[in-house]
Amino acid sequence: MTGLDVGALAAIDMHTHAEVSSRGQGSLSAELEEASTTYFKVDGRHRKPTLPEIAAHYRERHMACVVFTVDAEAATGTPPVPNEEIAEAAAENPDVIIPFASIDPAKGKAGAKEVHRLVRDFGVKGFKFHPNVQAFYPNDRAAYVLYEAIQEAGAIAVFHTGQTGIGAGAPGGGGIRLKYSNPLYVDDVAADFPDLSIVLAHPSFPWQDEALSVATHKPRVYIDLSGWSPKYFPPQLVQYANTLLKDKVLFGTDYPLLTPDRWLRDFAALPVKDEVRPLILKENAARLLGLTEE
Repeated sequence: MTGLDVGALAAIDMHTHAEVSSRGQGSLSAELEEASTTYFKVDGRHRKPTLPEIAAHYRERHMACVVFTVDAEAATGTPPVPNEEIAEAAAENPDVIIPFASIDPAKGKAGAKEVHRLVRDFGVKGFKFHPNVQAFYPNDRAAYVLYEAIQEAGAIAVFHTGQTGIGAGAPGGGGIRLKYSNPLYVDDVAADFPDLSIVLAHPSFPWQDEALSVATHKPRVYIDLSGWSPKYFPPQLVQYANTLLKDKVLFGTDYPLLTPDRWLRDFAALPVKDEVRPLILKENAARLLGLTEE
């Protein structure tokens, strides 16, 4: 990836969000945005950094970041931040931003064409799915046309797993249903698409053991540690990160909902082996993204 000096990076954040477009358009309804902000105790003044601001934030910290939106327009009626806008920001900031995209599974074959176009014309490296917000089971065969295209393109599929802060505390959870985000549904995807690299995003409460099981069983399934302060990680997640999954666990924040400064401060206090820390913070991600040799 031109412009990205892996050796000079302190870390690669595998999970950050573009929450606002250049036109000021967010990708969530006002109700869901408010609930999410309250859940994560985010200061509203710093809640929506622009793409140039994301780049500056990570450049100051000598980090790279994977950036994506969430396209859940069919379920929410709200259009996402344009994937092309994120890719263009990556082209303008190639030393910092690694472009991922999101395509609503409801788009079917049209979405599959978008996968190929975004990878070919914009250098997109992966695709984010949020089953709760997009209201679909990951193993729904209707979504398989997208996975097939992502696998063919050699890109990465990221799935939100576990409870979500989106809608938390709103009446009825804002209509968001938690059932879709059990990582066992992603196990079907990993079995049916064995050449597809998959990331299970977040500690997967209340299905942490299921996520660990899938990641140890399926060789191309990884886990990112975003969305939670490390001080709240379940003990079995820390144990597996230190041992069986030391090559498959990835640093991620969920920025701007959780900052890299906060995450790294709390990570420093975890009982993680010295030889495992650089794997989690950078080396595993660099290998997954194809930035270094296997």
